[in-house]
Amino acid sequence: MRAVRSLKSALLWWLLPGLVLSMGATLWFSNQLLRDQVDAAYDRALAGALRAIDLNVSTASGGLAVEQPFMLLEFFELTTNARVYFRISTEDGLAEIGSPFLPLPRQPLVTGQPRFYYAMHEDTPVRVAALARPAQPPLPSNPSGRIIVQVAESLGPREVFLQQVLRRSIERDVLGIALSVVLLVSGVVMTLRPLTRLRQELEARETDDLSPIDDGGLPSEVRPLVAAVNRHMTRYADMARAQRQFLDDASHQLRTSLSVLRTQIDFALRESEPDEVRRALLAMHDGLDRTVRMANQMLALARAREASLAESGLVREPVDLAELAAAVARQVLPQARLKRLDLGVELPADPVQILGAEWLLREALLNLLDNAIRYTPAGRGVTVRVTSDGRLACLQVEDQGPGMTPDDIAHAGVRFRRGHAGKRQSGAGLGLAIVHTIAQIHAAELRLMPLGPLPGLRAELVFSLGSAAPIESRSKASAS
Repeated sequence: MRAVRSLKSALLWWLLPGLVLSMGATLWFSNQLLRDQVDAAYDRALAGALRAIDLNVSTASGGLAVEQPFMLLEFFELTTNARVYFRISTEDGLAEIGSPFLPLPRQPLVTGQPRFYYAMHEDTPVRVAALARPAQPPLPSNPSGRIIVQVAESLGPREVFLQQVLRRSIERDVLGIALSVVLLVSGVVMTLRPLTRLRQELEARETDDLSPIDDGGLPSEVRPLVAAVNRHMTRYADMARAQRQFLDDASHQLRTSLSVLRTQIDFALRESEPDEVRRALLAMHDGLDRTVRMANQMLALARAREASLAESGLVREPVDLAELAAAVARQVLPQARLKRLDLGVELPADPVQILGAEWLLREALLNLLDNAIRYTPAGRGVTVRVTSDGRLACLQVEDQGPGMTPDDIAHAGVRFRRGHAGKRQSGAGLGLAIVHTIAQIHAAELRLMPLGPLPGLRAELVFSLGSAAPIESRSKASAS
């Protein structure tokens, strides 16, 4: 496994070597520049001595002659504190004055241009300045020849001065590198201190504390991460709250149903009359049906709530409301026939498509139809209708039952609340709560309207068609 390295060590691992290498390269270049500057300063004095000796060279007598060279060299030695050598010769080397072994440069000299170079003279390192010029007047032995003038100084004092300057420069640069490293390390530590505070804050929290993390004082690069963590904790808190709600509801409702069922079993065990035992078993059968229906509805409500909490990750696909209505109507048709109800389906000629989760929309329509069939008296009718005006799509379920009072409509969608008419029917009061949750997920509106003056209720889900896309046409379907 790869070793896990902290952000602080990663930053220092990348920054410190780079800083040291760049500062080291800068130090090397600055020392080279400093050496060139020291050479230029000393070479100016050496060039002055070269020009002074050149001015005192004469060929008027037909040979080489120089006036007072030793006085000039003595003065130059006093100013440089170094040994000074000179040599004056013809280019062919037949005539020369001064130090005979002072070397010439490797490259030929250019007339009138002094050249400076390092050389060895009698095992002594020297800095040499050389100048070649025509002889004026020309020498009889070599009329086209040139005169070469050389002046050299030992490198002792120059090197001592250069070492002193270099040492001071290195000390200054090393101090600058050290200060830069200290500032860099301090800057990284200070910059990452808010992350340390964030870690300590999270470690000090209680295990059930899911409140948002305060991003005050955090760097702007870290705030999106904290915001994402806060969103994740909010979703987790909502899911945990929904799970606790489901457990509370399930424990309360199922406990009541099971207690009633146990009472009925005890009553049946005490009875010896077959008719009484049969009535008790029928009551137990009805109670089990209600319990199963309530458990299924509670699970459907929990799934709808889970989808609502994870809405950003909910897969939305094109759903044809007309096709969905026909399929659900066929599914509940046996239940309607068992109660001798007229189940009608009114669909438009063209498809009506929305973007949504098909399984959730199916669950919502199933609950609306189940309520309509449950509350509609035998022999009457229930109608499923899909309409669209190009801007809105409407999925309607219309029944001929007792309807709902204004107070019941105002409190529709509240869990376990049953309306005035529902008190005479079995149920858990979860159907409209499921429909209301699914409508919120799809940004739809749940409308409940009494038919009046005839008894009955119209429940409709209204969707926006802003994101709908066309699909193939399908002919009108109906079932009864």
